[in-house]
Amino acid sequence: MYQDSIDCIDNTSIFLNISSVEVGQHLYWQLGNYQVHGQVFIVTWLIVFVLLGIAFIGTRNLQRIPENSQNFMEYLLEFLQDIAKNQIGENEYRAWVPYVATIFLFILGSNWAGALIPWKLIQLPEGELAAPTNDINTTVALALMTSFAYFYAGLRKNGLGYFSRYIEPTPVLLPINILEDFTKPLSLSFRLFGNVLADELVVSVFTLLVPILIPLPVMILGLFASSIQALIFSTLSAAYIGEALEGHGEHE
Repeated sequence: MYQDSIDCIDNTSIFLNISSVEVGQHLYWQLGNYQVHGQVFIVTWLIVFVLLGIAFIGTRNLQRIPENSQNFMEYLLEFLQDIAKNQIGENEYRAWVPYVATIFLFILGSNWAGALIPWKLIQLPEGELAAPTNDINTTVALALMTSFAYFYAGLRKNGLGYFSRYIEPTPVLLPINILEDFTKPLSLSFRLFGNVLADELVVSVFTLLVPILIPLPVMILGLFASSIQALIFSTLSAAYIGEALEGHGEHE
């Protein structure tokens, strides 16, 4: 019994040591008992301010016949509305356009910031600046937001009857349907994180090997891939919300 207790303590300490392992150096700010990831915080707020600035410039002088920046903003809005409409449905999509649009624009801005801005030129006491989506904490937070959003959507429309979908079409599928809700945020977060990290690593390696010509096509390809990742994440988020909004009797 005593030996089992020692083994349990040893195993616990091993897991604690593993959980404290970090890849690279990071800049942390201590706020009371909590640590704030300074690198992600700085770049995230820069992206938020840039997006707010673009929105303000594009909508400050609205005209009946759109021109220049207003024309671009209206095209962008129609594009984001189409994502929500195609996945959620004609009758329900309008209330979810702000969420889907925010997710898409933030991820797109984050990915492009990592691909276009030479953050390595800015020196920090520890670590270095990078795209917020290059940090697993950011992508997991975005995925959990989507999980909360589709649970809220389903409960708001169907009440507790929303949970009957777990036993449809047969109660035998209950464990699989529950497991599906756990795999959705994992899939969303790791797909986005893995693709952004891989893109930045590829650009960094090519820059070290051939610092002038080769990285440019790779960076352009990275911008395209970053846009696709933002589209995939926002489309899947809208699809999950649309699935939750379906009547529980409609799941076949």
